[in-house]
Amino acid sequence: MLFLSVPTQAQNTDNQEFEVLNQSEKWHLQFQDSGTKDWQSKWFLDGLQAAVKNSKVGMLFNAGEKAASDSDHAVLWTKDSFKGNLKIEFNFTRKDAATKWAVILYLQATGTGIAPYVEDISKWNHLREIPAMKTYFNNMKALHISYASFENDNTNSKKDYIRVRQYPVVPGQNFNTTTEIPNPYFETGLFKTDETYKITVIKTNSKLYFKVVGKNSSKLFSWNLKNHPELIEGRIGFRQMATRTALYKNISIYTIK
Repeated sequence: MLFLSVPTQAQNTDNQEFEVLNQSEKWHLQFQDSGTKDWQSKWFLDGLQAAVKNSKVGMLFNAGEKAASDSDHAVLWTKDSFKGNLKIEFNFTRKDAATKWAVILYLQATGTGIAPYVEDISKWNHLREIPAMKTYFNNMKALHISYASFENDNTNSKKDYIRVRQYPVVPGQNFNTTTEIPNPYFETGLFKTDETYKITVIKTNSKLYFKVVGKNSSKLFSWNLKNHPELIEGRIGFRQMATRTALYKNISIYTIK
């Protein structure tokens, strides 16, 4: 009984802490995009095969169609940079029926500062025209949240995962074993095709929260950041691996006043 109560108590604490942070009056709205107007005014794009289309229902973001092709991955970056604690809200509607490959949210991304990967990633856009993952995890400092995601050899539509990583990979180490921040979540039951979910992300110096609210579901996920290098400032990016497609709407990004 006592053993079983520990996860429940931790979840209750997380929920309480999240709500306090979420409702804080200290948040300042720095960025807002309904997704219905010209995306190029607020974003820039990595990926020659990618496509972004605005309409009254939101911003449709398509990666390329060729699976497992570096050229067909895509990342959509904010032109703005964001400093300190963050709160991000957006509506996400998965438009594919894939059982493979990842959808990723990048937080406060900068270059490592080692030439040519200077801190301002817009200075080396040309090096990401082919958005190979290794270009990012070897040469950027960023948090990575994968969601609505599947292993690359998966065939079961229920075996999704949510996972957090921090870049860059330590030189000589392995991406899969050294970037992950414990613990991943599996088979979440979320992100059904054509169902809209409201996602709220809150990142502080010590904690990362990821809340997902759907038509019949509401789940909160969290990770401890205390033992990882602090990210001070950087851009926000939506990454879709080849074949992945999603609709984004009502994107708001807050920083602390």
